[in-house]
Amino acid sequence: MARHLIVVDRLTDWRWPTQGLLITDIDNYLARSAGKKKKQPPYVINLCRRYAYLSGGYYCSLLAEARSQVPMPTVADVLSLARKSLYDFALPELEVRLAKTVKRHEDLPTEPFDLTVCFGQPDDARFSRLGEDVFDMFRYPVLVLKLVPGEPWRIKSIKAMGLFQLPHELDDLFISAIHAYTRTRTVHAAEHPAPLYQMAILHDPSETLPPSDAGALRKFASIARSMRMGVELITRKDYRRLPEFDALFIRTTTNIDHYTYQFARKAEQEGLIVMDDPMSILRCTNKVYLNELLTRHKLPTPRAATVNRVNFKEEALAELEDYIGYPMILKIPDGAFSRGVLKAENREQLIARATELLAHSRLILAQEYMPTRFDWRIGILAGKPLFACQYMMSGKHWQIVNHRPDGSFRQGDFKTYALDDVPREVVEVATRAAQLVGNGLYGVDLKQTDNGVFVIEINDNPNLDSGVEDKVLKDDLYREILAEFILRIDGRV
Repeated sequence: MARHLIVVDRLTDWRWPTQGLLITDIDNYLARSAGKKKKQPPYVINLCRRYAYLSGGYYCSLLAEARSQVPMPTVADVLSLARKSLYDFALPELEVRLAKTVKRHEDLPTEPFDLTVCFGQPDDARFSRLGEDVFDMFRYPVLVLKLVPGEPWRIKSIKAMGLFQLPHELDDLFISAIHAYTRTRTVHAAEHPAPLYQMAILHDPSETLPPSDAGALRKFASIARSMRMGVELITRKDYRRLPEFDALFIRTTTNIDHYTYQFARKAEQEGLIVMDDPMSILRCTNKVYLNELLTRHKLPTPRAATVNRVNFKEEALAELEDYIGYPMILKIPDGAFSRGVLKAENREQLIARATELLAHSRLILAQEYMPTRFDWRIGILAGKPLFACQYMMSGKHWQIVNHRPDGSFRQGDFKTYALDDVPREVVEVATRAAQLVGNGLYGVDLKQTDNGVFVIEINDNPNLDSGVEDKVLKDDLYREILAEFILRIDGRV
């Protein structure tokens, strides 16, 4: 099924070959009953002649949102371009981009002129970055910017263009841009069936400890093809391409103050299925938040307390020492892969190491030290256990990953288990913990001691490496994750 439904006022407004594009007129689209069970494309490209309030274009976007489809433009976009006073806020930022463009090029027009932008692609390639920026801000298929040369150059107006107004000399630009945006092409009989879904996997080829190694990424891509899902590995430079996909799978280490969070937010805004979703990143990447959450819901955790500069007073230090004791683990809230985690053996080390971490965060977490030979990691997908591993401590070290001062590191060994072979309490506690965070893909780290099972943390971006987490399930690990994406894509409408 086509991923995009293109809605026009009149079928005669569409003057190009369809080439895999699904076209309908506005009357037919508006007449569809909301109660019908027939599956509809998840995206609607609204190419009506007018977008004014209560016009056909307005109702096209309004009903698309009511039907859980993702329209372009959205109703919010329609309203934002209704009057110049409503989009004035965006002009300074766009004019900064315009000024940078003007500096780079000579022989630019000296009189006011119109720049037409089709799906982010301008009719003058010198203004390509400006076209991308305005398309990011206002998600209209076709926009016209009135540019006024001068000192400085100005954007006098931004207006939507109806398809029937598009000049014929821009036919090639328009059809090329819409095919690039929708990723449609002619499929020859000898080729494999076209993918039904498109998923982007965000990764960082230069990352030292990525959550998925190259072998796992290849597995995702090859198994996805058998499920009629196209997978493309993208990097941070592909931010503007997110609307091309149905889903985003983040396979680089996440953080709030990081491009991964911006990718997750934009993908969610564009209607993609996202793992890790923004809320999961927000909740899991802060250990102070997780400690509060787990404690409030009475999940077993090591004794812990938040620490700030106030705790350095004599009385407060004594209370902290009495409650947690030594050795004491100190954690910066957003550390990952054992980074930002220090051990204090006494008060002198506590003050020194807490001071070091507090230079980077207003709050840190002090936690009881629980020495074990390994940590359990239970993978949870959509509220259900998926895989189980034991990660051994690095040799002669108290953490799984030993980060050396020279930047090198050493990891401990691992064992992968079938879920039926894992102590029942470990799986149950992990499942309860993950369900507090959300409905995505999580890795719950636990300590198993003579006193019971304790949750250490919940990871929104758990490792999925070839030959490790997939050692028991093998290809089924990748298949189950991809199937969950497909289930959620199909469930959007």
